[in-house]
Amino acid sequence: MKVHRPKLLWFVGVSALVSVCSFGVSHLVGGLALLPSGLTWLEMIGVVIGVMTICGLLTLVTHLVLARRNKPPAEGVMIGRLYWLLGIVGILVSITYGFGVLGTFGTLFSLFGGMLLGWSLQAPVSGFAAWILVSIKRPFRPGDRVQFPGLALTGDIKDVGVMYMVLDQVGGSIGSEEAVGRDILVPNAMLFSQVAINYTVSQDAYMLDEVVVRITYDSNWTAAEKVLMLAAETVTRDVIEATGEKPYIRADLYDYGVYLRLRYQTRVKDRAETSYHISKLIFEAIQHTPAVDIAIPFVYSYRAGQDWKNVEDLGDSEGRKIHHIDVASISAGQHPVDPEDVKQLAISIKRDGLLQPVVLTRKDGTDRYDIMAGQLRFEACKQLGWRTVPALVRNGDGQPRSISIPPGPQPPMAS
Repeated sequence: MKVHRPKLLWFVGVSALVSVCSFGVSHLVGGLALLPSGLTWLEMIGVVIGVMTICGLLTLVTHLVLARRNKPPAEGVMIGRLYWLLGIVGILVSITYGFGVLGTFGTLFSLFGGMLLGWSLQAPVSGFAAWILVSIKRPFRPGDRVQFPGLALTGDIKDVGVMYMVLDQVGGSIGSEEAVGRDILVPNAMLFSQVAINYTVSQDAYMLDEVVVRITYDSNWTAAEKVLMLAAETVTRDVIEATGEKPYIRADLYDYGVYLRLRYQTRVKDRAETSYHISKLIFEAIQHTPAVDIAIPFVYSYRAGQDWKNVEDLGDSEGRKIHHIDVASISAGQHPVDPEDVKQLAISIKRDGLLQPVVLTRKDGTDRYDIMAGQLRFEACKQLGWRTVPALVRNGDGQPRSISIPPGPQPPMAS
């Protein structure tokens, strides 16, 4: 916001000169008509312009003082507008006094201005009352982590002032419950209409958190639980000693496998860091535990995806060759698929083509095939009415093999 100090200085000088001249001419000329207040017209003009001069002078001084303190010019503009608002009130009072109707103006102001003032001060008065209540009851203090569900806001309290509470926002710009260093002013009056959740009633508070891992149906459930429990006990050992509460696991079934929900106690402000360390340990342990496999939508599992990668990595051209296999010769997969997922994928394939072929294994001594990877893609192609499906074929020992291509239309592959 730009401030034109030379123009402001010029305005103050000219208005001051006009005000002084108005009073001077009024005294020199004499015999001028008087207003009910006893002032002449020129003196009345001098008073009005004098009020404007004072407002301009205060604004100019404020800008200079703030500039020496390296404050932004916008602060001077904000304070200057306040001076001019008071100046307008002063001008109205001066004019009503000059015309002898100050009493009438006071009556009108008391009737309407008082009502308007009471309405405008309702929030500040509520904020002040909330500040007193918080100071006495202390439902939260600086350093506490507080959540306002109605405002979708969480933050660490930095200060509780007379009108505003200052929060260091938690999350918001990042997808994690960590303070981001951005201050948010919350009016104290909000405390009478919003639910506030204090995460840290004590300064060393703990809360229940969870890490969710999805495993396939053919994973060893017991081995998976051992991996999760060991990770949680390793990372939260000190919390377990302090609270006496050990981690535990809950589970849900879904289309692609099992949700294992590892739940554990953690310090409120260490929640994101604790979750990171536990997730890292689980990830590393599963990589070295063949009996546990991660479920991945549309691919089914991490290791099935690795099988596809291994086929791509084969050096010979036969291993990379895509064949068009008759849909009728492919056995349906053993894993359930969600019809809605099949429908959505079919729409995508119809629009863009099949971007990745299905991986099949041929049953020894037959012309039948089993799906190794890409069951959802296969079902989507069937739903589209394709007679053949692009596929990479592997034999029972994991090596590619040559096959004859059955006749029939061959749907194009998208690039």
